[in-house]
Amino acid sequence: MPFQQSYADLQFGEYLLTATKKKLDLQYIYNLLCTPSKYSTGLPAERFPFIIKNSVCFAVLHQGKQVGFSRVITDFSEFASIWDVFIDDEHRGKGVGKTMMSYLFAHPNLQGIFRWFLMTEDAHGLYQKYGFKAEAYNPYVMMKVNSNA
Repeated sequence: MPFQQSYADLQFGEYLLTATKKKLDLQYIYNLLCTPSKYSTGLPAERFPFIIKNSVCFAVLHQGKQVGFSRVITDFSEFASIWDVFIDDEHRGKGVGKTMMSYLFAHPNLQGIFRWFLMTEDAHGLYQKYGFKAEAYNPYVMMKVNSNA
């Protein structure tokens, strides 16, 4: 099995989904993660390059402009953790988030992972569609175990 397989972009209506890091709008992601907002406490800027380098990143583009992002931290075997899932407000409710999650889970390098984790305050319904369950000890933590992995 090759360690890093390429992964084709996906066209979804007017949207393009990609896992190609060269297509990421780094300023968009920097503003999303490093600027304090209702979605982020503001990551120190010096840590930003490591996030991109050490994650499997996914972007949603609309008319060439990035409007969504997510990333996975993983050992490619036993665990994967989904972080920073985001779709710009004006593009929500159009199936873009669901398509991004399906695209993420179909990535060839993420197949066969035993245990998936994520944290969410308000998107439990979305993640339950992909087999995630909230943990009893902390309802913000969700986990999915693939018994056939």
